[in-house]
Amino acid sequence: MTLPPLRMELDFMPSPVQDRPGLLIRDPYHFSDATLVIPPVLVECLALFDGGHTDLDLREYLVRRTGRLEVGEAQEHLIRTLSAAGFLQDGSFEALRAGRLQEFREAEKRVASQAGAAYPDEPGALSEELARCVREGAAAGSPSGAAIGLAAPHASPAGAWECYGAAYGALDPGFRDRTCVILGTSHFGQPDRFGLTRKNFVTPLGETVCDVGVVDALAREAEPAVVMEDYCHAVEHSIEFQVVFLQQLFGPAVRIVPILCGSYARSIQDGGRPERDEGVRRFLAALGELNAREGGRLLWVLGIDMAHMGRRYGDAFPARAEAGLMQEVAERDRRRIERINQGDADGFWELIRENQDDLKWCGAAPVYTFLRAAPQARGELLRYGQWNIDEFSVVTFAGMAFR
Repeated sequence: MTLPPLRMELDFMPSPVQDRPGLLIRDPYHFSDATLVIPPVLVECLALFDGGHTDLDLREYLVRRTGRLEVGEAQEHLIRTLSAAGFLQDGSFEALRAGRLQEFREAEKRVASQAGAAYPDEPGALSEELARCVREGAAAGSPSGAAIGLAAPHASPAGAWECYGAAYGALDPGFRDRTCVILGTSHFGQPDRFGLTRKNFVTPLGETVCDVGVVDALAREAEPAVVMEDYCHAVEHSIEFQVVFLQQLFGPAVRIVPILCGSYARSIQDGGRPERDEGVRRFLAALGELNAREGGRLLWVLGIDMAHMGRRYGDAFPARAEAGLMQEVAERDRRRIERINQGDADGFWELIRENQDDLKWCGAAPVYTFLRAAPQARGELLRYGQWNIDEFSVVTFAGMAFR
């Protein structure tokens, strides 16, 4: 029997539990809510779940690894466990996936996925935390000129609060009547595609209204590049974090247009501008027309992180915030930020394509999308930050304002 392949979009990391060493596996898409820790003795045999090996290959590996002939029970237990968790490309996973997709399509609203984890799920505690963040972060200073938009992190507010505060502290309370076009990073979506939803966003602070008219117009004008009712919205945090800050400042009834931007990986790897893809070109043109028509009634919000360095992100070296190699990363980040500030989409993208984006800016697609849609915008860096997301890995981000 051929072993079904392991799903390669899963999260793999060393187990953080001292008395349970091994490899921790979980599903970032939340098709499955299971978390498994594979013991060290079994980690290498996961390579056999590639669609090309059989149960006999697995049995042979276990016999050699354990020195025992009676491995049938352990073999079956491993296969059953991985399958039941939804971690194999088999019927069990397809059923889980279909159920989750249908559940999101049929849901009336997009319910918060990060409440109680990345931020408090109790309204009073959340409001107090956000108010402190904006109050203290705003000390970075106000932008010169009237803001038409901002860029804020989508890293955990606990680690990036100063940049969140700097960005959201720059907003005028009078913007509460504007429609907020939120360009978020799609960590799980298809390259060169834009995830849209018509659903209102619900958080502990209330329900925020999706501007369905704008969403439908974008879908009509750029259909080939649009994934409507994109399941990624159900699990993605890059927009949700912006929504709670907007709710804190403007009230829960603020209007939003939530757009998840898939990576422009093809352009980074093969050259050319992202809009070489006809669907991308049409979507950028549709956003540009929206900006030209409704610019004074819009607020652009970019939910972006920048560099991702260290072992968590595939680098051979450990990364420490503001130290060693990360000082060079800061300089390269600032060169990219300067291109953004100048509204130089072409110059920014040339820097992104350098070494096929070895800095791994996960916010590159939303930034480029904004620069093409609002070419009149000029940016201002209010605060830059680096954060050790774990002992060996660093994420960088910034709070910016656009005028």
